[in-house]
Amino acid sequence: MPFQFEAGDYPERPGCYIMKNAEGRILYVGKAKNLRSRLRSYFQNRDQRRGIRQMVQDIASIEVVLVNNESESLLLENNLIKIHKPPYNRALKRDNSGYAYLQMTDERFPRLTEYYRDRRLRTASGGDRAAASGKEHRFGPYRSSRFRDAVLEFVTEHYKLRTCEKLPKRVCLLYHLGKCSGVCEGKITEEAYRESAQQAAGLLVNQGENLIAAMRAKMSEYAERLEFEKAGSMLRHLRILEEMPEKQIVDREGSIQQDVLYFGEDRVLIAKVQEGMLRDFQMHELERAYGEVACDRFLVSRYGEAQGPDELIVNKVSDPGSVRAVLRRTGGRAIKITKPKRGLKYDLLQLCKDNYEYRIGRDGKKP
Repeated sequence: MPFQFEAGDYPERPGCYIMKNAEGRILYVGKAKNLRSRLRSYFQNRDQRRGIRQMVQDIASIEVVLVNNESESLLLENNLIKIHKPPYNRALKRDNSGYAYLQMTDERFPRLTEYYRDRRLRTASGGDRAAASGKEHRFGPYRSSRFRDAVLEFVTEHYKLRTCEKLPKRVCLLYHLGKCSGVCEGKITEEAYRESAQQAAGLLVNQGENLIAAMRAKMSEYAERLEFEKAGSMLRHLRILEEMPEKQIVDREGSIQQDVLYFGEDRVLIAKVQEGMLRDFQMHELERAYGEVACDRFLVSRYGEAQGPDELIVNKVSDPGSVRAVLRRTGGRAIKITKPKRGLKYDLLQLCKDNYEYRIGRDGKKP
């Protein structure tokens, strides 16, 4: 039986949609500012390409994940495509496509480079994951390549960081152009160079107003020295960087696994976050007969034996100390349990709540 699209089942909110066939295989992952409008277009447009028409015929179900803004939908779509590699998605399947970070390398003389995250599932323990992440400092992600490249160019030039992969024995043209400190030939001490790299990392950690302010100061300096070409170049970079991306919480740098659990009256929605990347939502039934301790019983049952995440972020827990003790005895290691009131973890919990309430409302409409 063909999939029956009902526009009212989908909200007019930003998010990602996941189209599956009758066997549950993911066919396509997409993003939208307005999920209802975007999904409606698949079923109302008669002039689509043959591949899209075939995909629509194969659809048996559509799952959506609500997010807060367009930035989050772009990043989440990229992650989900990398993870699931759906057959109808082509452009973002490669591991080095999509949204890049910047990375300050952990070399004797650090340099700033692009970095693409590995979005494949890992099975290593928390300690192994932390060790595998290395000591490099990472910043981003940047949803625009123009934005990322402008940041990379400005910071590298402003702090005169080296760009060569292999350190040469003599300075190159970049040193003579005033774009590199010449550390290869000892034009700057190792201590001073590393201090510059640390300052660059600090600037990127607090990017935004601080970064733009630093660039404006540099532009004024160029203008006062009558270096109008450099001042003009800085102005072009500024105009790009002032298009700051919206705040997003679905793709952050991290080295641990987290489950975010929103407990409702009789169900719980679990959002899985691996190394800072939101991956999916899973709904589970609760044993209502146990009342308020149902949350605790669910945590013990789900995470007591199998290898679990490093941290559980929850909206309800009756006795976290007892739950931790049981999990430690049965699972062999401690799992952190957090009930946040503010900050990133609270925002993740609120996003989980939004998706829980949407799914409960959607299911309530079904006969």
